[in-house]
Amino acid sequence: MYKRLKKLRNELEMTQQEFADVLGTARGNISAYEVGKNAPSDAVISLICKTDFPKGRVNETWLRTGEGEMFIEASRDEQIAAFVGSILKDEEDTFKKKFISMLAALDESDWESLQKMVELLQEKKG
Repeated sequence: MYKRLKKLRNELEMTQQEFADVLGTARGNISAYEVGKNAPSDAVISLICKTDFPKGRVNETWLRTGEGEMFIEASRDEQIAAFVGSILKDEEDTFKKKFISMLAALDESDWESLQKMVELLQEKKG
């Protein structure tokens, strides 16, 4: 399993520290898992597999045995929730954060107007 943990972290393009921070553990624990010195507990494996990473949730079967795909494809709702969650975690007032905030303030008529604008843009492109 230790090779798959390292492969997972590399696929996520995270340092050991970043991965440890996401899981709420020490970097040394991640290092020990990746070299096979320590095996992650069932609780750690469960935490890894319940975490919403940008590429989706980790397939527990793959993590434990190497069988199947690394990630479980998230539903559209899960993808949207993960996207919004990642934006909200950002401490900076980014364009994405301002845009999501603006969308949250729309009323039903604003949504209808926005939909019409998007449809017009699609017609012009298509």
